[in-house]
Amino acid sequence: MKRLAVYCGSASPADPRYVELAEDVGAALAQRGIGVVYGGGKLGLMGAVAKGAKDAGGEGIGIIPEALIKAEVANTDCDELIAVSGMHERKQRFTDLSDGFVTLPGGVGTMDEL
Repeated sequence: MKRLAVYCGSASPADPRYVELAEDVGAALAQRGIGVVYGGGKLGLMGAVAKGAKDAGGEGIGIIPEALIKAEVANTDCDELIAVSGMHERKQRFTDLSDGFVTLPGGVGTMDEL
């Protein structure tokens, strides 16, 4: 398995255990040589997964709609940041680049992606 897509929220829950969990998931994947494909944001659980992977020396590929880049929520620190026109293309890229999927807490968008 080369890469896993991680679906999760762009918000930070009130309970810090969720942020810690997201960082741990990113780090655990990196330690196993598995790259992370995620939503490309720097905020919330999304950003925590990317940080965990990056801090552990892993690969992080972000896939983000162009509108969110303009809103300045893109994580420019990931290994590759792919801008897409919309959510349909984003979901297709997740599928194309990943060998499997992991879902962490999130909202309606996370459930839609899953």
